[in-house]
Amino acid sequence: MTPQSRLRLGAALTAAAAALLVAGQLPALAVDDPPAPVTGNATHFDGLGSPYGGCGLPQSELDSPDFVALNVYDLPGDYTSYPVRPLPPDQADRIGLWNNGLNCGRFVRVTIGDRCTGTNDGAPGQPFCRNGSWVADGYNGATLTMVVADSCGDGNAWCRDDRNHLDLSTASVNRFARGGVPVGDLYPSHWNNRQVSWSFVPAPGYSGDLRIAFLRGAQRYWPAIAVSHLPNGIHGVEYLADGVWRAATMNSDMGQSYVLGATTAGGVDFQIRVRDVTGALVGGGRVYRFALPASCGGTCSAAYTPVSYTTSDGPTAPPTGSPSPTASPSPTASPSPTASPGPTASPGPSGAGCAAAWTVTGAWAGGFQAEVTVRNTGTSAATGWRTEVAFAGGQRLVNAWNAGATQSGARVTATNASWNGALPAGGTTSWGLVVSGDNQPPTELSCTLR
Repeated sequence: MTPQSRLRLGAALTAAAAALLVAGQLPALAVDDPPAPVTGNATHFDGLGSPYGGCGLPQSELDSPDFVALNVYDLPGDYTSYPVRPLPPDQADRIGLWNNGLNCGRFVRVTIGDRCTGTNDGAPGQPFCRNGSWVADGYNGATLTMVVADSCGDGNAWCRDDRNHLDLSTASVNRFARGGVPVGDLYPSHWNNRQVSWSFVPAPGYSGDLRIAFLRGAQRYWPAIAVSHLPNGIHGVEYLADGVWRAATMNSDMGQSYVLGATTAGGVDFQIRVRDVTGALVGGGRVYRFALPASCGGTCSAAYTPVSYTTSDGPTAPPTGSPSPTASPSPTASPSPTASPGPTASPGPSGAGCAAAWTVTGAWAGGFQAEVTVRNTGTSAATGWRTEVAFAGGQRLVNAWNAGATQSGARVTATNASWNGALPAGGTTSWGLVVSGDNQPPTELSCTLR
């Protein structure tokens, strides 16, 4: 039996494509921590996807080189469904210990347990360690503290049947230590999909302060940030806008990425405060002040653009308000490092002065991500637009951003969002979508202006 070892694509980019529903960000649901410690099967994977892992950070920016993935779903016996992420309140019983991203950035202390003498391949519908038994050996008791950086939503028994399953970074396995001495040769010769026991712990030896960076595609009207170097996880970011603290929206279920609003509407200056896994404000209510870097120009092109900030500590804070509707989260990571097809022109504009183009920006087994560009080819400004896409087969819309989109049969209809409807003559905008099914070009693509 070969241990599980693969390159993970990141939470937002699995076949189910964890991302924002068009109707708006679904509320994050807190799942209680399991009794500590718990025992589960342990597998391993080669590394985070590019450019981001499931928490919204590049692998090089993690708080530790030793990282783990937690299960997205609690779906024992179900290996084929991929509920839209983040999971909504009416599916709370399906939420795994990934916790809709709310366990991102937390640390776990992991202890090596028994190995399997039989077959433990995660085959759907098959018992763990069949035709064998769990036995202790000289590696039992080796420990390592690791950071939660990714999610496991795959359709195997490990990710579906075992709520306490941990997927460990392959490179970390031989860094487990007993008595302060690394075990060294646990993987591959003495692995065979071990059991581990584990529990959440605060960041070990924590010092310093938060790290804040803008993500690729961030700009003043979509200021998406990543927050890392956390003392005890992250359960929320609040931003100051017009003198009121408002709850920022998590960027899909990438639990260390949030979309802010500026201190003044349309501005590039930001003030935030952060809540940890207990709901307490980090630093007793410390306020972090920073700006969209000049190096980003209009939009940040790098996957990770760190920013410097100033802070002010103090118990006094403006009143807390409701979330602002001005910012709209959108997945910005590429779902696959493989080359994707170039832009495909639409069959032709179906409305006066409007043209649409289709570009596949990434593809993976069972799905793909695309971008639709809408251009005003007329001589006068438009106040809104509408696009229609006809799928070639049985493809289904998983989610969309920068537009309100619905599907009826094979046809998807998308209308502009509140912030991108106005198009001057010659102006363009775009919206994106994640689709389950074969990567085929649409049979029809059209747009109209109003």
